[in-house]
Amino acid sequence: MSGANNASMAMPGQNWSMLWPQTFDDFQLDIVGFLAILGEGSVAANAQVAALSRLFYLPRLIPAPQALLWPSRPSKLPPTTAVVTGVYSGNVKEHIHHLAHVLLSGDEMPTYTVRCVRIKKKPEKEKLTTLDTMLRGLPARQNTDPKATLRDPSVKAKALGPLTVVVAFGLALSITLFILSIVFGDGMSMIATILLSLLSTVVGIGNKWNLKLPQPAQGVNHSDGDVVIRYPRGSYLVVRCTEQVARELYFAPEEIEYNVKSPGKFRIISLVGTVMLMLGVIALANARLPLQFAWAGAYIIINIAQWIAAALPASSHWDLSCYTVEEESIALHPRHDDPKGDGKPFGGPESENFTEALWKAIMLTRETSWVRPGKAAPQTKTWDQWLEEAQKHAACVKPRKGPIKDRKFGGNSTTSEGTVWEDPNQWDPKKAWNELHEANKTPREQKETDSDASARLGAESV
Repeated sequence: MSGANNASMAMPGQNWSMLWPQTFDDFQLDIVGFLAILGEGSVAANAQVAALSRLFYLPRLIPAPQALLWPSRPSKLPPTTAVVTGVYSGNVKEHIHHLAHVLLSGDEMPTYTVRCVRIKKKPEKEKLTTLDTMLRGLPARQNTDPKATLRDPSVKAKALGPLTVVVAFGLALSITLFILSIVFGDGMSMIATILLSLLSTVVGIGNKWNLKLPQPAQGVNHSDGDVVIRYPRGSYLVVRCTEQVARELYFAPEEIEYNVKSPGKFRIISLVGTVMLMLGVIALANARLPLQFAWAGAYIIINIAQWIAAALPASSHWDLSCYTVEEESIALHPRHDDPKGDGKPFGGPESENFTEALWKAIMLTRETSWVRPGKAAPQTKTWDQWLEEAQKHAACVKPRKGPIKDRKFGGNSTTSEGTVWEDPNQWDPKKAWNELHEANKTPREQKETDSDASARLGAESV
């Protein structure tokens, strides 16, 4: 049928039938090589922590190897957006370092949530094990005694985590494909197996790195280094720790120390890897059909495994057992406008508004000096006066033992009790702010407020 627009459509004839492959040789998988470069996002998600382990050197099947052949390597771990303020030091940062975020992922807290934790670093030294020396990535530290078997507790990759399982899958698939290539007598499939498996070794050589955290100097100050983290949704996380832990986790940068330090050498390694990838895909396209089916199945399996590993939280891949975390909270009491306690009480992690959340953070630090450097409150006369009042009431806040409501951090604790902070005066921060705001209104603003109130009364009387 044709029309004025010169378009035509062919109708099925009398002998029309749907075509399907009739024999095995009718299948075409010439594009199976594209499966080798799919899954870039899931590979890049855990590329850095995976490169800490020496397992990264193993020849194996990996999806989307081009994701690891970047022109320039990352110089730091990915940060998280938040404002980090030192309560006593006055240090301010506009982001959270990756390891601190893995240890305490507070960005998922609901709006106006306030929590407090105490972080300590384990003082006892730990013994080096085979897993440490063979599988884990340890911080690069100079040891004065090369025969020493003990070292300070440190951050490292998990030796037997999800990424280890992915590596085992990739290695098993490479061995299987190599054996199948020999059994079926397919030389091109064997070449593809060798090239695409050794490519992971080349990538490992170029990207292997060690984590270097700041080390305490002689006579380091172990005084309080409490930190307040303000997240974009108005929630707060107060961290009690020493100055050294605060510097290690929040203020001093995490250093990535690559084994191949020269950028020029890394680019040559990336070039070799790129050529191996292209030749491997060409060889794979010329493999026999049964082997192409095997390759397709292998890449589907390894992509699924890699995706599952990428979907897991970052804490699944890092070993941060060198730190202990204990959660603290604010004692519950009825609100002033609800003396019978029928409604939601004051205290705990949840807050009803911005002012209440800020007051809870001040309660937990017993300081307001961090508020201005961290830009946690507007710079107005009302807020200045409110902060002065808050400082007076914060000085009265006292800790005691009590139940921790809705614990989020320090899940390994064997008890639901912990340190709770209590304001004996039960100061109402929102009411105090409203009173100051009314007192600071100009005559014009007061007149507008009175007019609005009169209008509301008139509307209600109608």
